[in-house]
Amino acid sequence: MIESLTPEQVAIIDKMHIWHPYSSLTNPIPAYQVVSASGVHLKLSDGTSLVDGTSSWWSAIHGYNHPVLNKALVNQMNKVSHVMFGGITHEPAAQLCKKLVDITPIGLDKVFLSDSGSVSVEVALKMALQYWSSQGRHEKSRFLSFKKGYHGDTLGAMSVCDPVNGMHSLFSDVLAKQIFAESPPCNFDDTWEDFFISDVRSKLQKNNKTIAAVIIEPVMQAAGGLNFYSPHYLTELRQLCDDFDVLLIADEIATGFGRTGRLFACEWAEISPDILCVGKALTGGYMTLAATLCGSKVSDSICAGGSGVFMHGPTYMGNPLACSVANASIDLLLSSDWQSSVSNINAQLIEQLSELSGCTGVKDVRCLGAVGVVEMLNKIDVGKIQKEFISEGIWIRPFDTRIYVMPPYNISSEELTRLTSGITRVVRRFF
Repeated sequence: MIESLTPEQVAIIDKMHIWHPYSSLTNPIPAYQVVSASGVHLKLSDGTSLVDGTSSWWSAIHGYNHPVLNKALVNQMNKVSHVMFGGITHEPAAQLCKKLVDITPIGLDKVFLSDSGSVSVEVALKMALQYWSSQGRHEKSRFLSFKKGYHGDTLGAMSVCDPVNGMHSLFSDVLAKQIFAESPPCNFDDTWEDFFISDVRSKLQKNNKTIAAVIIEPVMQAAGGLNFYSPHYLTELRQLCDDFDVLLIADEIATGFGRTGRLFACEWAEISPDILCVGKALTGGYMTLAATLCGSKVSDSICAGGSGVFMHGPTYMGNPLACSVANASIDLLLSSDWQSSVSNINAQLIEQLSELSGCTGVKDVRCLGAVGVVEMLNKIDVGKIQKEFISEGIWIRPFDTRIYVMPPYNISSEELTRLTSGITRVVRRFF
């Protein structure tokens, strides 16, 4: 039994046995060993302290080692850490589901808990399919999604990700064949033009009899390129879904819990989807947990036809530890002045990253809420540039052509300046 490891032993085991996400074992990108974390800082095994600019893939909105979230876990651990959710319920899950119903867009009053964002999308797709099949409309079995969109890494979720330029084209021969509309062509602040929505309208007119649902990331396409688009696009899309009798699925896994400046990005357009997916920041980055919400329209139809039950059941569904820390994270967020925090982050990102506009190698600089993006003209060598960011004392994880910042909401102005100035220096000397 291995009781403890030296940093050198960890590095050896990592190199020999651990396969990191989106990485090659024959040409690996360096993996930096974190030994502790507090506030917005990550401490590496060599003593280096880094300001985290990614919130651990956009989840740690309160930073690290937060006493309120720590306490929630310890208190629940002393009661029950896990129990099956089939035929059993418990207080943390009841509290969480009621909170989610109360804070999400109106009409979403049924909650299905799962253990990751990708699974919550799988659940949403299956809900849509069962909704129609329970009515005998088995032909409505496809989904309309968007180019440059991303919804997860499991097979069903991959089928509704960008089919050509996304990270899942390798699996195209085995994925379900969906219908793809052009990515929303409008910027966030653009004056609305009807042609922005014309491609979706055309595809719905042509295929609505076979489409079960449209799935979209509201206002911001996240891992597909960090693209921001007009909220009015959602308003029009909601109406089109109603007109053509298809469901609307909103994937708020990346945008939920305040990241774009609204608690949920659907609020920018004042719309309610038929099905909503949340995850990532749900537990403040402490544990893996996700949820799929729907209204009675969907749940009643599923339960009234076919098998009479929803056919899904993750082993760790409703995990009490995860539900407890999610409750604490939501309470912590709502009791804070998170709107001002996100607004201040946004203003500082705009001011400090804008000086990179027009620099050699930079295609675009854009910001929304607590998200800042520097898009380069050419694909980034992640391994090389990450060493540069480490030398600046910051943790930034670029992808494709994008260098982005999505910091915890409790980051100070000084810490955020360290991120933006570090990015600015690296871009200027590296490109």
